[in-house]
Amino acid sequence: MTTEIDFEPWKLLGELAETGAVERLREEAERLGPRECARAISRLSRELQAKVLTALEPAAAADLMEEISEAQATGLITRLDTGTAAPILDAMASNTTADLLAQLPQHQVQALLREMQPEAAEDARLLVQYAPEEAGGLMIREYLAYPVSYTTQQVIDDMRRNSEKYSEYSIQYSFVVSPEGKLVGVLPLRDLLLTPSNVAIERIMIRNPMRVSDRATLEDLDAFFQERSFLGVPVVDDRDRLVGVVRRTDVDEALGKRANKDYLKSQGIVGGEELRSMPTLVRSGRRLSWLSVNILLNVMAASVIAFYQDTLSSVIALAVFLPIISDMSGCSGNQAVAVSMRELALGLVKPFEVIHVWIKEAAVGMLNGLALGLLIAMVAWLWKGNPFLGLVVGAALMLNTVVAVSIGGTLPLFLKRMKFDPALASGPILTTVTDMCGFFFVLSLATVLLPYIQA
Repeated sequence: MTTEIDFEPWKLLGELAETGAVERLREEAERLGPRECARAISRLSRELQAKVLTALEPAAAADLMEEISEAQATGLITRLDTGTAAPILDAMASNTTADLLAQLPQHQVQALLREMQPEAAEDARLLVQYAPEEAGGLMIREYLAYPVSYTTQQVIDDMRRNSEKYSEYSIQYSFVVSPEGKLVGVLPLRDLLLTPSNVAIERIMIRNPMRVSDRATLEDLDAFFQERSFLGVPVVDDRDRLVGVVRRTDVDEALGKRANKDYLKSQGIVGGEELRSMPTLVRSGRRLSWLSVNILLNVMAASVIAFYQDTLSSVIALAVFLPIISDMSGCSGNQAVAVSMRELALGLVKPFEVIHVWIKEAAVGMLNGLALGLLIAMVAWLWKGNPFLGLVVGAALMLNTVVAVSIGGTLPLFLKRMKFDPALASGPILTTVTDMCGFFFVLSLATVLLPYIQA
């Protein structure tokens, strides 16, 4: 029978951490597995989180850290002393370690690097120099590379001697480098095993393999893997020296993180990250910074209704169509925002190409606006039996759809050019403008045709 502790494992972990039952805590964490353990630890207090991580073996703690968000992992690392945190970072993938260190204060980074294993610290120092979405920031340093002068036997001997170290490596391919460290070839594992032991690897390597620059963008990497079925690609610096390997899975993960971050920003989560394990005041402040601006913008939109309140009171049926028109136009505008954000991310449009984007969006807006306008006009006519009411709401929706897609398509370009975050600012601005224009179109047209609508 399932017990309560299966649903709330954090209670047991917290009790074991408080009592110092290290062995039992390790057994329970192993039973739960990294993902469930990560969920459980997020429910504990900061003090207990630090105790749990301190009790776990570094490799187990590293696996747990891989399962939680970057923001949460950074917070956990800051609560540990350097002597405890450094071995955990040693056990993590080099690119993940670098991502965490990039979020920490410089004095803490230096203290951790001094405590880490020399090889891991050197890798981290290299990787933190790159932006997170560059090839250099996404690449891993756990790869095999051998001098061009080696024989197949020397390579196999090295693999056997370091089998424990290489157990976590992806070694479908090994790389061949010149004395200067330049990438000269790729060594398939199958060819290595089936070739006599005294043969130079230079004779069986694949020469001039594909590679990417360490400054390649996430978009460049996405395009590279979209066109090829590779699991990874070597990364070289400006001197063509091999510095790492970017895996397809890491590129996909980075794209997913970006999409999720942009979505959260578009929903008003400032910073693009929020977890309920964060302090309540921090979460509240991040949300209010967007909501307080949004309420002011909505007051501006509502002022249009106040200006035309006499018209609205004369034809109360208009109140039914106001939210429909603003909502439909907002949906059309958000579609245009999404396309512009995607094209900006892929580099298909530049921030200065406003006219090009506007022409494309206006054409779609006119077609969709006409179709939607006719549809809602028919609804209004059939409901009230008044063709002029249908004309008012239909024309308003058509005009507002054109306005919405025009703003939605071009606004991200304007914001990008002005160095603002398009994902964060596009939503509230678009909503306010489409609401104001929608209300204005409906009520101003209704005012002009008021004698016919009231008839």
